[in-house]
Amino acid sequence: MDVAVFWVLAVLAVVGGVMVFRFDSMARATFSLLGSLLCVGGLVVLLGLDYLGIVIVLMMTIEMAIMAVFMVMYMMNPAGLMPMTMIHNKKGAAVVCGLVFALLAAGILLAPWPARRGKAPADPTMELGMSLMGPQMLTMMTLGMALFATIVATVVLATRRGRYDRFGDDLRARHADDPVRGGVGR
Repeated sequence: MDVAVFWVLAVLAVVGGVMVFRFDSMARATFSLLGSLLCVGGLVVLLGLDYLGIVIVLMMTIEMAIMAVFMVMYMMNPAGLMPMTMIHNKKGAAVVCGLVFALLAAGILLAPWPARRGKAPADPTMELGMSLMGPQMLTMMTLGMALFATIVATVVLATRRGRYDRFGDDLRARHADDPVRGGVGR
């Protein structure tokens, strides 16, 4: 069963990656890339690195959603749905891609892969964290919480009015007291 799921996710990841360059709109390419990266996250979960796989899924979903929002807000092409090309210098890009693929495939096939020594760790996520961060793991965890607190504090400070300002101290106002009509309250 796991082998079948692996191959389905692998094929979908490759197809999604190829479709990024086949679609002629930024919005479709963005969601194709999201689908491809979600499949990669599923593959990582399937390989036993649950935490890393979930992080990939969450990061890519949020990243692609933010990218789609910015496309709608700032592109001259509303929502990125108008036809456009995602590739510039098609012949040169195809040559470079072919050479890089051949080099990577040769490296995979010709590299002397080491044999496993010892047994697999009981907690691969912990071992991965220690390999990446070493003794700085606590520092990075603390830094992550500090960054999260900074983001929350920034949003709170940037919001001029809260729900108590809009609906009164007891939150019983019938309509929101918004300075600009047409928002959520009206």
